[in-house]
Amino acid sequence: MLLVFQSSWFPWNPILTTKLVKQKHYTFHSHVNLKAPWIYRNKLIVGCSGGVEGSPQMAPADDKEIIVGVDVQNKYTCENLLENEREGDTMIADFEDVIEQSVPPLVSALKASAEQNAARFHFPGHNEGRGAPSSLVQLIGLRPFQHDLPELPELDNLFSPEGVILEAQREASTLFGASETWFLVGGSTCGVQAAIMATCSPGDILILPRNSHASAISAMVLSGAVPKYIIPHYDFSWDIAGGTSVAQVDKAIKELETEGRKAAAVFVTSPTYHGICSSLNEISILCHSRNIPLIVDEAHGAHFGFHSELPSSSLSQGADLVVQSTHKVLCSLTQSSMLHMSGDIVDRERICRCLQTLQSSSPSYLLLSSLDAARAQISDNQHTIFNQAVKLACEARRLIQKIPGISVLDLQVFSSFPAIDPLRITVGVWELGISGFEADDTLDKEYGIVSELAGMQSITFVITLGTCREHIQRLVLGLKHLSEIYYPYQGSRKEERLDGSQQLTCSFKDIKIRLSPREAFFARKRTVSFTKSIGEICGELICPYPPGIPVMIPGEIITENALDYLLQVRNKGGVISGAADPLLASIVICDGK
Repeated sequence: MLLVFQSSWFPWNPILTTKLVKQKHYTFHSHVNLKAPWIYRNKLIVGCSGGVEGSPQMAPADDKEIIVGVDVQNKYTCENLLENEREGDTMIADFEDVIEQSVPPLVSALKASAEQNAARFHFPGHNEGRGAPSSLVQLIGLRPFQHDLPELPELDNLFSPEGVILEAQREASTLFGASETWFLVGGSTCGVQAAIMATCSPGDILILPRNSHASAISAMVLSGAVPKYIIPHYDFSWDIAGGTSVAQVDKAIKELETEGRKAAAVFVTSPTYHGICSSLNEISILCHSRNIPLIVDEAHGAHFGFHSELPSSSLSQGADLVVQSTHKVLCSLTQSSMLHMSGDIVDRERICRCLQTLQSSSPSYLLLSSLDAARAQISDNQHTIFNQAVKLACEARRLIQKIPGISVLDLQVFSSFPAIDPLRITVGVWELGISGFEADDTLDKEYGIVSELAGMQSITFVITLGTCREHIQRLVLGLKHLSEIYYPYQGSRKEERLDGSQQLTCSFKDIKIRLSPREAFFARKRTVSFTKSIGEICGELICPYPPGIPVMIPGEIITENALDYLLQVRNKGGVISGAADPLLASIVICDGK
């Protein structure tokens, strides 16, 4: 039997050993680690079982062969190990061959293309960094420029892939359980827009929760779809919306059927920004019984399914189109995402046409290769890679729950939903008598703690593969200090916070649609004062960001509750996006009707 152990010193080793063991059908034991490999006769001994006698000092691995394993009975010294390469005891692999096998296909192609000694007379203008701005070179160095290449023949074409992009996308579809996967360089916004455009034509009805991301609204402008909103479950004290239930979707479908109409698609956000997951398995069964495609905005759940403590993925629960932000909890570069398809209920050619319409004709190969690399990172360690992140999240949750005046969001708050992402930690601060915005500002300025999301009542922190224990300790310490400062003095400010939180719920319930998002987008508009806009048709999409959930959408009647909530968010330090007037002294409305 051959054992292969990981080494923390050799940077390629986790990938190399996994690849080689898979090829040779050997057992891979990752729980034992050498502090350093040994170099002997220019050969790198990556792992051994219990030590090898006579190991020399470490030296640069400048050549050619890697010994990946050693006989478990520990029979061999370094000397006879290299002279007795018996099958079943050791495995020798050519260094260059192994490295080539371990590198993701698109990453490998980009590396090879950048290393060509070519006289380049093509875009981009910096020409592998030779003409790059010095200030940016000082910030990031030359290597990003050297790999910032256009769609050269050897790098394939994003819109008609036949080579390395096609191979990379196929490997991603295998990992995530899709029938087909497309790489996105326009973020999940692009994926959501393409998914809705591929399933909805002008005048078609899209069932979706009112707390969907702004990209779903822009997708309805592009496609001409008409919304049939589901009002989300809402928790008053947390000021947080939950997921979508199968009962809500069923009700929306039946209401349309009584009117003689049918939804072109159902759109669900799962998980939400706060990690709340919807009952996708039941929803997909319901949708498919009516031959309605299910689109899932899984931007915050690309990591689902890769640990026993993580929720199941949308694809495993029957979703037809799934959009994932690979750059969020996984480790691709910001703005890179994936769109997955399962089954054949959606026309793949229409998806391709939509993506070609929406994506840049000059896609960044740094973004594309980062998607390939992130996929490979998960593929090689998919059963263990989130062990540490899940462990740190559990530790953080346990310690934070002990802090007076601090609440931690759990599934008991949204008990009708099946799961909550354990890597998403949302803490409530209303008992401290301060808003989430105020608490977030204090943590940032005084303790150097940067959150993912601040709201009226809470702050959300994300645990990722890059999170370390020292940062968890700093977070806990910062929250303890907040408690020590504010908890004894919360007084009546807590009641003020609860009253304010109810207004967003009322604004969702009071929704009245006068124009479709597309009609409102192209309607004639004018600007009126903030207070005089009540009862008018909203002409702009206004939402606190993050999380990017619109409070007012073009085509809806402006309500007093919605205006009051926006003012509260602004006054407490929140950022309002989408409004032409960032101070909210005026609002753009639609003329007529």
